[in-house]
Amino acid sequence: MIPLYRPGTSLLHRLPVGAKFLGIFLAALIASIFRESLGVLLVIWAASLLGFLLAGIGVRGLLAQLWRLKWLVVVLSVPQLIFLTPAETSYNVARVLAVVLLASLFTLTTATSEILASFERVLRPLDPLLRRLGLSAERISLALSLTIRSVPVILSFYAEIREAQRARGMRPTPRGTVLPLLVMSLRHAEETAEALAARGVR
Repeated sequence: MIPLYRPGTSLLHRLPVGAKFLGIFLAALIASIFRESLGVLLVIWAASLLGFLLAGIGVRGLLAQLWRLKWLVVVLSVPQLIFLTPAETSYNVARVLAVVLLASLFTLTTATSEILASFERVLRPLDPLLRRLGLSAERISLALSLTIRSVPVILSFYAEIREAQRARGMRPTPRGTVLPLLVMSLRHAEETAEALAARGVR
């Protein structure tokens, strides 16, 4: 599995998982409510930059995360430019990127074990009901944690494929990109399943 967490002792590393989730939720909510407020948008971006600085990742780390999201910008921008003005499209894309950066900061400063423990604490009161359904708090927290970690992992696979295509002078095509991405994602899922099985998780 590709490590996303960067160990550290910063304030963000020490914050509880619930507080980080709440911060991301509030940022997304405020960005949705004040859709056309430049001031709100700048505050969220400033919070993202401050977060990367406080976490010891720095501006270069922030720029690296933005570079990984370049194709997300394209995917978000092209359809919107058909129906919206460039200014409206810019606002929408900037809002999404700001929240995604905060989510990325969460994965960089939060260990998987902390995420699992937090989910389990939230779901623990529902455990008797979940077990009647053949589930458990541990299984659900593990599934949620793996889902969170899988998004940037798949994005990194996509970046690897594009770099390999550029090195060979190939033009990107849906078949040439989707199929390798699917194979790499399935291989990653298989390796993850084997690692979980080796640890006694069924």
